[in-house]
Amino acid sequence: MQQHIVIIGNGISGVTAARHIRKRSDHRITMISKETDYFFSRTALMYIYMGHMKFENTQPYENWFWEKNKIDLMRDEVKSIDFENKKLSLGKSGTMDYTKLVLAVGSKPNKFGWPGQDLKGVTGMYSAQDLETIEQYTDGIEKGVIVGGGLIGIELAEMLHSQKIDVSFLVRESSFWNGVLPAQESEMINKHIYENHIDLQLGTELKEILPDDNGRVRAIITSKDEEIPCQFVGLTAGVSPNTEFLKGSPLKIERGIVINEYMETNVEDVYAIGDCAQHTAPPPGRRPVEQVWYTGRMMGEVVGANICGEKIKYNPGPWFNSAKFFDIEYQTYGTVLGNLQENETDFYWEHEDGKKCVHAVYDKDSKKFIGLNNFGLRLRHEIFDKWLEEERDIYHVIENLGEANFDPEFFDRHEEEIIKKFNSEHPEKQLKSKYKKSILQKIFA
Repeated sequence: MQQHIVIIGNGISGVTAARHIRKRSDHRITMISKETDYFFSRTALMYIYMGHMKFENTQPYENWFWEKNKIDLMRDEVKSIDFENKKLSLGKSGTMDYTKLVLAVGSKPNKFGWPGQDLKGVTGMYSAQDLETIEQYTDGIEKGVIVGGGLIGIELAEMLHSQKIDVSFLVRESSFWNGVLPAQESEMINKHIYENHIDLQLGTELKEILPDDNGRVRAIITSKDEEIPCQFVGLTAGVSPNTEFLKGSPLKIERGIVINEYMETNVEDVYAIGDCAQHTAPPPGRRPVEQVWYTGRMMGEVVGANICGEKIKYNPGPWFNSAKFFDIEYQTYGTVLGNLQENETDFYWEHEDGKKCVHAVYDKDSKKFIGLNNFGLRLRHEIFDKWLEEERDIYHVIENLGEANFDPEFFDRHEEEIIKKFNSEHPEKQLKSKYKKSILQKIFA
């Protein structure tokens, strides 16, 4: 029997769900989004602004893909949901019935009730509409202020910096992103931000945004009562699941829409995936709400299978994430917290240029490898997944780092100096390097 599957949201999780439902069935599929006509890569927004890409280059599928695969796209807003009668109320298109509903409604930038937060020239950095606002209100300006020190904040700082806009960056923590990064990595990024001529103001919060006579931002007041004149304010103090329109419904909502390992909510035939979802029992080492691209894609695969009768549990494997701090690339594998836990110890190596480091965390007693942060090198995700799943010890990981390295052949390799430092701190077991020298190292040896 053909069902009507409605997916609200056309981000990576919703699109993946639609694709996997279509692979397995001939169900009618409708995707509803108020943001854009077609799916695009949200992580590429900064590169559109910086002129490295055009918007059409961020769309992974040609426009004909959707009709060919019999996936109906609707540009509209869902105003409310009648879960009992399985009916959606839409902003422009009346009502729509569904058999099963997938909520892939994403996130929204946090606002904390700051005076002036809704002025012209104040925006978050999440949606295509946010990018349009940023482009409009930063055109030809001299000064911007960014509030909030996470990954989106530093992306926006790089964007404005690329247009030669002077940037003040307010971070409430005592060091950049030190709720996530250990002290060594956080201090490295502090220095890198300063080197890029960003006015990084640590331990500083936003107090108020001041308007000009036309309702546009003209300045901000910090928690230290400093007035900073500016023509743009970027609010990047995190994001929250986009669930406001669901308040008062029978859906169980805490921080996000509560789901089990099959992506099922407490309401029959209703699922939630991606940024808006909160796992009741997240897998070991994972958080209840994980707002990253690849977890959204995985949840889309799981819900697609489950809707079509294959009972598959969500299992994302060990934690992984990657980002970029201006020109320093970052990857993390497994669990590396801002502060060591009682059972943990660590090994830290940093290159003399202050832009590369490896920080490994392992169990004090068993020496089992727990996680690794990597800055400025390129390492293979699948190798660390394998080592974590095999519960390898720290000696195996350090001695075999060369196996994980995939820097191009002309790049310098650093495994020998990493192992040398490890051996100096661990005389109980001297390790030997297992890597091949780069071509440049062979030439200049």
